[in-house]
Amino acid sequence: MATMINFGSEMIRINPANNRIEYSTNRGTSWYSRCTSSSYGTFKDLLPFGNELLAVTSKGIYYSTNKGTSWYSRCTSTSYGDFQTLMDNGSELLAQTTKGLYYSTNKGTSWYLRCR
Repeated sequence: MATMINFGSEMIRINPANNRIEYSTNRGTSWYSRCTSSSYGTFKDLLPFGNELLAVTSKGIYYSTNKGTSWYSRCTSTSYGDFQTLMDNGSELLAQTTKGLYYSTNKGTSWYLRCR
């Protein structure tokens, strides 16, 4: 799971102690809070995806267009199981869930089972 990533000129991480999205502009020497809302669920995984930042949370897949300050729901359906991790293979998104490996060709809005 990617709990810390490079995104543009910043490092962005999930702080699991308080479920915050934090950022650093000095290679991790100091960290600043960017998102402290619990309304998105518990953050599990981060993925840079073009100009968006994707997050796996306990409530589904969310995306941000402002480096993680605010988040918007992309997929919160429970029919895929609980999302665990995300990966971009260049032509599609892959998601490991509690029900198997899923893929998406529309930025994670809908998912299709690849393997149980």
